[in-house]
Amino acid sequence: MRHINYVLKPATIDNAKPKDKRYDLTDGGGLVLEVMPSGSKTWRFKYHLDGKREKVTIGAYPAFTIKQARDRHEELRALVERGQSPAKAKRAQSTEQKAADARRLSFRTFAQRWVDETLFYRSGGYVAQTVRWLDAYVYPAIGDMQLDEVQPGDVLAIIKARADTAVTAERIRVIVQQIYNHAIRNLLVTTNPAQPLRGAIARAPVEHHRHLSEKELGAFWRKLDEQGAHTTTIAATKLLLLTMTRKSELLRSKWPEFDLDAAQWDIPAERMKMGKPHRVFLSRQAVEILRQVHELTGHGEYVFPSIFRGSVPMGDVTLNHFFKRIDFGVPDFSPHGTRGTAATLLREHAFGRDVVELLLAHSEKNATVAAYSHMELASDRKRALQYLADRVEALAAGLNVIPLRAA
Repeated sequence: MRHINYVLKPATIDNAKPKDKRYDLTDGGGLVLEVMPSGSKTWRFKYHLDGKREKVTIGAYPAFTIKQARDRHEELRALVERGQSPAKAKRAQSTEQKAADARRLSFRTFAQRWVDETLFYRSGGYVAQTVRWLDAYVYPAIGDMQLDEVQPGDVLAIIKARADTAVTAERIRVIVQQIYNHAIRNLLVTTNPAQPLRGAIARAPVEHHRHLSEKELGAFWRKLDEQGAHTTTIAATKLLLLTMTRKSELLRSKWPEFDLDAAQWDIPAERMKMGKPHRVFLSRQAVEILRQVHELTGHGEYVFPSIFRGSVPMGDVTLNHFFKRIDFGVPDFSPHGTRGTAATLLREHAFGRDVVELLLAHSEKNATVAAYSHMELASDRKRALQYLADRVEALAAGLNVIPLRAA
């Protein structure tokens, strides 16, 4: 290689000021110092190889001194002299380094990084559920394995262990698949062990949740206090119907969300399925139940804390199991069925669709209708929930029980 007469001096570099556009200070032999509008300065080597112009970054100044940059420049020039591309060599080295990093990176460590980097826009409830599944089902099996060591068989064992709840099993598989898709995008692995397992667990056909007739609802309500369940479990069951909320919205509720004097409950957007805040106008009966619960749990954060660990909310499975125990003649009634039961009752008693949809916190799918549906209909919603509570009370007492008409 011919000798290069380098021309840049420390004073020239230090005195170089940023401009509106980036510009180069030429040192010689294709070695330049690129000055950015931000004021940062970076050494780069520009060269021609096989008729193509290429560029490779050496490092930032002053972390790379003039001497260090020139020494590295000589090494890169030698590669070009031998017909080798420094840019391609650097990319290959980077890929190898990332692969080596992956071999040292545990699944748990990368999964936690995936949560931080990709789920930031999701609701708090969604993220919390994802983390719970990882902690409970995935980490115990593969959390300490290196990221590139996990095989389809390892993932299959995880989802087969949840085969009795096929929907949950599939969602866990999707989470693992998404984690590996992120790892592939970051060039840490080249294959996804969860991808080929799609459909490995057969899912039952989707069924609509059973709702109750008025006669069945009266029988259900009368049975609640006869089951020997914890007071908060019974209260949560009653409030699930009286507020028409989703199970996760109720069980993760916190006391600061409630104003019992104003008979209002404001659910924050991050816990709502549609990502929008939702106000529940509490009936007289709902307020009474909440005041009773407050005597038991008002010293803590959650309205319905876990019976075993007061620092966390009651688990969904608690209500699921309780509903299965209630023997009132309808064996397949589930917590989610309370929403359909309440909605059907109100519609059958002349409450309009707009009111019921607002009570259910549904999102209007028709954009034109949605544009005219911003009104809260607060007075109608208050009246509807109070009517619902009064009607349930009457049905439980066996008064004026009129079967619902067929839809």
